[in-house]
Amino acid sequence: MAKIAVLGHGVVGSGVVELCHKNHAGIVKKAGQEVEVKRILDLREFPDLPYADKFTKNYDDILNDDEISVVVEVMGGLNPAYEYVKAALNKKKSVVTSNKELVAAKGAELLAVAKENNVNFFFEASVGGGIPIIRPLHQCLAANEIKEIAGILNGTTNFILTKMIREQMSFEDALKLAQQLGYAERNPAADVEGADACRKICILASLAYGMHVYPENVYTEGITKITLEDVAYADSWGGVIKLIGRAKALDDGKLLVMVHPAFISSDSQLAGIDDVFNGIMVRGDATGDVVFYGKGAGKLPTASAVVADVIDVIKATKTNPTLTWVDTHENVVVDHMQTSVAFYIRCVAADGAFAEKLAEQCFGKVQMLSRPDMPREEIAFVTPELSEQKVYDSIQYLKENNVDVLSAIRVLDY
Repeated sequence: MAKIAVLGHGVVGSGVVELCHKNHAGIVKKAGQEVEVKRILDLREFPDLPYADKFTKNYDDILNDDEISVVVEVMGGLNPAYEYVKAALNKKKSVVTSNKELVAAKGAELLAVAKENNVNFFFEASVGGGIPIIRPLHQCLAANEIKEIAGILNGTTNFILTKMIREQMSFEDALKLAQQLGYAERNPAADVEGADACRKICILASLAYGMHVYPENVYTEGITKITLEDVAYADSWGGVIKLIGRAKALDDGKLLVMVHPAFISSDSQLAGIDDVFNGIMVRGDATGDVVFYGKGAGKLPTASAVVADVIDVIKATKTNPTLTWVDTHENVVVDHMQTSVAFYIRCVAADGAFAEKLAEQCFGKVQMLSRPDMPREEIAFVTPELSEQKVYDSIQYLKENNVDVLSAIRVLDY
């Protein structure tokens, strides 16, 4: 019999316990042995639950219980999750987590500790919720050289942008609706400023390229500055605006890893991913583009991925050799200013004709855009592919010549 402990009885933790009970027969069959939730760690009281006797407030009750072989960490945050997970691994207990912040910050170290103790540290639910992406990346696509990963990794921001695109709702109103529906926290900064997507693309990049990518080294830009005018220009260009996390291996061994809003063509497989859904494109040298799509969060979708990891951990006889990366102890992420990309730029000037001429002088041949009810003093255009440093320098030059730059959004070819 495999006995597990669950750290945290919040949304995901309660979902894990629920699935273990509801789908018990199927889980036992797939795991090859009986599976029991023996302990649940939480500081709160749950006297009305049928499994109230399983709760403890003392982590030592779990850590020092030799019958417990798998610890499920679904508390979130770095502390005390990091200390608890590391201690469990050192006690030769495998760990399953949905904690993206933990994996993005400490993944390389915890994978090494797991290997030292011949146990496993699994985290399928940390990136796509119920979308399988971690296992396919290191197993199903193992024969590929991963050229690039790009995705819509945050359901809250995707919901907000969908409302702006489909219903002409302002960012502020769309955010308020997301909060009312429970898609956004009272403090939505981690979502709308891009930190959540950043942690997820760091995990994917680390796994795909074998080197730990730290969130603090990744350029991250959220969606708070996106306006309905930008949405209209994206439509006239032939696309939509999405918050994209992307990672790409460069010829010099460095990685390009970024999170930012982007114009995406309507022909792209990512363009049609709306509302709270996530979509992750993996570009392999053998498979070409493969897209994983589904709900990226939620109680049962995330719990599904966690319990699937629990089943795999129970069946494993040693540390998984392919779910791994190392800490290079150096920044492997290239400065984005050294890379090239096209930009959409919107600006206003007293003399629109002068501003247009100045734009071509700065950026070369540009594609002019229009929108309904476009003010005479406003111009918008898409640049050719240029170094980001050149674009930033040119934007500064426009400002110095009395052209007010209102928006600058990257244009990606996916």
